[in-house]
Amino acid sequence: MQQYRASYFDTNEGRGENGLGVLEEVKHGLIVSCQALEDEPLHGPLLMAGMAYAATQGGAQAIRANGGPDISLIKRITNLAVFGIKKVDAEEGICITPDFAAAAEVALAGADAIAVDGRQQVRRRLVALEELIPQIQTELGRIVMVDIKTVEDAVQAARAGADAIATTWAFRMTSLGAAPDFRLLKDVIDAVDIPVIAEGGYWTPAAACHALDLGAWAVVVGTAITRPQDITKRFVQALQRRSSS
Repeated sequence: MQQYRASYFDTNEGRGENGLGVLEEVKHGLIVSCQALEDEPLHGPLLMAGMAYAATQGGAQAIRANGGPDISLIKRITNLAVFGIKKVDAEEGICITPDFAAAAEVALAGADAIAVDGRQQVRRRLVALEELIPQIQTELGRIVMVDIKTVEDAVQAARAGADAIATTWAFRMTSLGAAPDFRLLKDVIDAVDIPVIAEGGYWTPAAACHALDLGAWAVVVGTAITRPQDITKRFVQALQRRSSS
């Protein structure tokens, strides 16, 4: 059993009224990622809030959402904890909550926790995690989850004071798309002494359960629940392969 650092959940200091309680709320549970970019058919606060409400009815413990308008409406209609992010364009593509201004926007919208990009190749051109994480924790009173791609990213994030790690970018690519990298997940869990949340390519309940068996704190599922176009594509691809075989 992984041992988390002393006094991890027994202080409210620097995290608002609930301290780190939002992590306790989601322990061994499901966080549903409700996001749609501008070029996707379900883009917009009303549609994403409806998706989040459906996830609530299904028993989700929390929601991961992108941008102030989506977060604000989702908080109002679900009353669930929200892991907030703001996706912006960077040189390397999409970057998650790259600076304090983005984090402040997410917090103002009502996010209970804020996720930031922890990929080292991205952070070199943006605000250092060692500066951003404590600023969010102390000035905004929010816990910080760092989205990583490698074990090295996770170690650096933990050293910088992250409250949790998410394996958001640490997935494998298959013929059907993204799939969990369970070996990397286990390596990250073994490398840090803070909660590790499994994310990236989770399509089945069995995969989510396996992540928990490996020691993940909770599991984030997005596309498999909230992107109908990608779900449809998987069925179509499977039927096409069957017809051609």
